[in-house]
Amino acid sequence: MGISKSDYMEHMEQSKETLYRIAYSYMKDPTLALDALDEAFYKGYINRKKIKNPEFLGTWLTRILINECLQILRKNKHELLIDQLPEESSEVYDRLPLKEALSKIPENLSNVIYLRYYGGYTLAETAVILEIPQGTVATRERRALALLRLELED
Repeated sequence: MGISKSDYMEHMEQSKETLYRIAYSYMKDPTLALDALDEAFYKGYINRKKIKNPEFLGTWLTRILINECLQILRKNKHELLIDQLPEESSEVYDRLPLKEALSKIPENLSNVIYLRYYGGYTLAETAVILEIPQGTVATRERRALALLRLELED
């Protein structure tokens, strides 16, 4: 079974911008985000034959990317500062108050926001990627949005 080389390459091309935004949301540095993305694409390519259901390729690759980001962060062991959000992101995410508000909420809540709104993933897909129950994703999203509203009102 598995994914063919051409199907994998096509999916990679279609999802590279979304996956870059997710990597950037973790790494907060464009160079490190690209490093994580390259490594995730490579690992996905090498292991593409292991995936049983082609419809899960997107969430599977996102999970590889997140694991790669976390591995790089563990190696570096220093806090990365938010310089700027990716240029490919929509105008909404480029506004300074939103960027500051996102940096002030807990990471477990902001991760849900990044995946849902940067990545465009559904609740179910976000739950698979983060390896948490779908109800937890919904709860974290509501909490994150409430905290963002409070931050943005100030």
